[in-house]
Amino acid sequence: MSHRYLILGLLTERPMTGYDIKKQVTVSLSAITNASYGILYPTLHKLLEVGAVEVNEIPQRGRPSKKVYRITQAGRDELASWLRQPAAADQVKTDQLDDFLFLGEMSLDGGLRPVAGVLAIAAAAQRIGIKGLVVPADNAREAAVVKGLAVYGFKHISEVADFLNEPGRYNPLQVDGQAELTRSRFHGLDLKDVKGQAHARRALEIAAAGGHNLIFVGPPGSGKTMLARRLPGILPPLSFSEALEVTQIHSVAGLLKDKGSLVSDRPFRSPHHSASGPSLVGGGSFPRPGEISLSHRGILFLDELTEFKRDVLEFLRQPLEDGHVTISRTRQSVSFPAQFTLVASTNPCPCGYFGDTIQPCTCKPKAREQYWAKLSGPLMDRIDLQVAVNRLKPEEITQQPMGEDSVSVRERVQVARDRARTRFQDDTPRCNAEMQSRHLRQWCPLDNATRNLLEGAIRKLGLSARATDRILKVARTIADLAGDENLQAHHVAEAVQYRTIDRMQ
Repeated sequence: MSHRYLILGLLTERPMTGYDIKKQVTVSLSAITNASYGILYPTLHKLLEVGAVEVNEIPQRGRPSKKVYRITQAGRDELASWLRQPAAADQVKTDQLDDFLFLGEMSLDGGLRPVAGVLAIAAAAQRIGIKGLVVPADNAREAAVVKGLAVYGFKHISEVADFLNEPGRYNPLQVDGQAELTRSRFHGLDLKDVKGQAHARRALEIAAAGGHNLIFVGPPGSGKTMLARRLPGILPPLSFSEALEVTQIHSVAGLLKDKGSLVSDRPFRSPHHSASGPSLVGGGSFPRPGEISLSHRGILFLDELTEFKRDVLEFLRQPLEDGHVTISRTRQSVSFPAQFTLVASTNPCPCGYFGDTIQPCTCKPKAREQYWAKLSGPLMDRIDLQVAVNRLKPEEITQQPMGEDSVSVRERVQVARDRARTRFQDDTPRCNAEMQSRHLRQWCPLDNATRNLLEGAIRKLGLSARATDRILKVARTIADLAGDENLQAHHVAEAVQYRTIDRMQ
């Protein structure tokens, strides 16, 4: 839609200032168009010249007069004429209109232009029983991924009129979403490039198998970032339903690179430590998903975690617990899914070398205490695997063989995930990290020896109830990787040792 008819349409509701028009477009229509003052005022001046609008200047003491624009009868006639063009009674049949949803942006010459968020709207249309969807041609493949919805794509409004008159001449676009999903698989960084670091590699495998949050703590050059960036390569592929969720979010955000296919790889988002709260959570007058939701069903990697502002990190607490994030505005409240795995890395102290076997730490105890104070207890409780990563010695760098490749590790991860999925059956969790208290009672019973071990760890480390639950979830994943039906003491013991930061305090 051109800004000319957009302005005329808004002015039929009531007289408005230029500011009012811009605000209305921003609040209600920002998903499909923008309206800067550099666009609005030249358009208003053209409408004034032809008598489509009139202006009333209201004096204001000490300030320039306020200009209030009002649509004239000539403007109403022009708008009505434009609206009648594609649906004149003798040109377009209207008996199909109730069965279809029409979505897109139309230019002044009748051309249809793509808009963001089509996949999410198509999925919603299918859920409420709409028969078909008519969209711009560039959006058609994206929408056609939704099963059970007839999707038609056109380049011009005249083609839409032809379709309404003779629908039998047109066939809905067919897209095999499953084929689109399997066409591409992750072929990225490989774990075999990582020498040594058996303890950290094991933690990475557990995180992938159970969907657990993970933080690597170690000096510069120890391989924290290198390890984290190889996690996507050992994760199981997205299911069709997961890929549909992820693609809808990226569609709403306007980030789909190829509008004809699903997002086939799990997201890996790595915002800079200067990121603001809204960039993580999402925001805007018309709410858009932030990095947290863009990481849904994938990984949110926060490198140099302690460099992020504390108040920004606190935004992570609610979505880490609930799996979604809610953005509230004056006129609306929007909830986006945010079921992601948090992976973080940080140095152990300001100088970076606390606990290093090669270079001594130069920080005073007070400085280390202040350094860790940036991370709140409730946030750290939500990080299941806290792993110390040490630098390799020179002889280890030159002599150690390459590590196990990602394909082999991913096979074990898939087996563990399948075992968990069989256990959950039709219940809510998709992985062990998503288990609730009732699931822990059902699937993580403890014998006396295991219970005594866990109680001792709780007392010694001062663990909270939340941290204890997360230890049990990690232990359940360790048991799944081992092929064990029941939790045993050594599963819990290994899970406890991944509370590195708790042991550092």
